[in-house]
Amino acid sequence: MEDVRYEVNQGVAVITLNRPEVLNALTDQVLASLREALIRAEQDEGVRSVLLTGAGKGFCAGLDLKSVDPGMLGRIDMHVRRDFNPLILKMQQLPKPILAAVGGVAAGAGLSLALAADLRIASEDARFVSAFIRIGLVPDSGASYFLPRLIGVSRAMELALTGESLDAEKALQAGLVNRVVPREQLEEASLAWAQQLAEGPAYAMALTKRMIYEGAAGSLAEALDREATYQGWAAGSADFTEGMQAFLEKRKARFQGR
Repeated sequence: MEDVRYEVNQGVAVITLNRPEVLNALTDQVLASLREALIRAEQDEGVRSVLLTGAGKGFCAGLDLKSVDPGMLGRIDMHVRRDFNPLILKMQQLPKPILAAVGGVAAGAGLSLALAADLRIASEDARFVSAFIRIGLVPDSGASYFLPRLIGVSRAMELALTGESLDAEKALQAGLVNRVVPREQLEEASLAWAQQLAEGPAYAMALTKRMIYEGAAGSLAEALDREATYQGWAAGSADFTEGMQAFLEKRKARFQGR
């Protein structure tokens, strides 16, 4: 995984796109390695959260068009279905929270990667660009799903149709990112937040992540029924027992992830 680094730090799987010379542009190998890293994080019981970031000056500049076989450019839909879609689905279905730390540019499919994370923290110099329209393409890799849900249809339409850049402060105001920090603090702040997530009740967090995404597309009646069902599951966990005991004893809960 030379182009994708993987390490575990206090319950956090830190996955780093590692092609800084091309702003971490995506190739078939990078996409495959990213998916392998997510599967590895899912299967490791010691991993409780995931931090996705990029090396160097940018988060991810999107697809590395120079790496694409010219014969595939006319059938890019096959490339999207084969390589991008399984990765985005794996991110949403991963039963562990994913935090994207965005420094510098997140463009095209790089923007889609950031959107597919559950939470986003950005540096003050971050830029978010739906660059597809600039080369005559449409948003893919989940961008058309996540963008309107995060920032509303009108704002999403503007970004997608114009290909204009959204800076970190405007992204924060729009609801695209959760937090903005100075560039020199991004690594430390993102790891600290990911470690905070890793200390939470893993089972309840997995259910919460699943419930929020399912609730975004269903009715109120379905959401209410789902909440009751999932609450019953969560109440049967050891983490709930520990959480209640800690509350009664007025101390910080020590969740074990079960």
